Amino acid sequence: MALQPSLRSTIIAGAHDAPHTLDIFLDYVCPFSAKLSFAIDSILKPLVDVGGLYYGKVKVIMRLQVQPWHATSTYTHEAALAVVRVAPEKFWPFSLALFKQQAEFFDGPSSNMTPLQIRERLASIAAQLITEEQLAMFKDLLKLKPTPNGGIGVTDDLKYTIKFARQNGVHVSPTALWDGLIANQISSSWAEKEWSEFLAKSVVV
Repeated sequence: MALQPSLRSTIIAGAHDAPHTLDIFLDYVCPFSAKLSFAIDSILKPLVDVGGLYYGKVKVIMRLQVQPWHATSTYTHEAALAVVRVAPEKFWPFSLALFKQQAEFFDGPSSNMTPLQIRERLASIAAQLITEEQLAMFKDLLKLKPTPNGGIGVTDDLKYTIKFARQNGVHVSPTALWDGLIANQISSSWAEKEWSEFLAKSVVV
């Protein structure tokens, strides 16, 4: 499906010009999204990346799915979008790192943190993957604009991701689309067998 050019690094696996597209909507504060992200990394990416059976046939796009019932969801997705801006090649490594530490951002653990403290914690995770110069730019993107309700440096990107999900009827994570249509059978519990069977059946080029 269509993708805003500035978000091309959210194509996390496969050749960018592959004819089949698998869009996977994930929320950084969703345990099922975390489970699926690890399966993507260990099972799906080897199948569609260079050397894989389906390389050149399938690309995988991670779609950011903010779920407002998770209080910190917006902040975590803003951080990921900031990484896309300053170090696009680190988007997927940052995403995995965030999924591994997602419990820190659950409602309970984060309940006494201010927005600034949450963003500082997210910056500390990013600091493990990006340079000091990039980190400074990352933090700058997460600063509030001087207008009273103007958002931050990646608010427009965040709006795009939310509008994209809404217009496609995506309400929860994880949700997957195969060539633009919702594929309800895809599950966070899938192992190599299920992924291999799905691709063998679905890839027609």
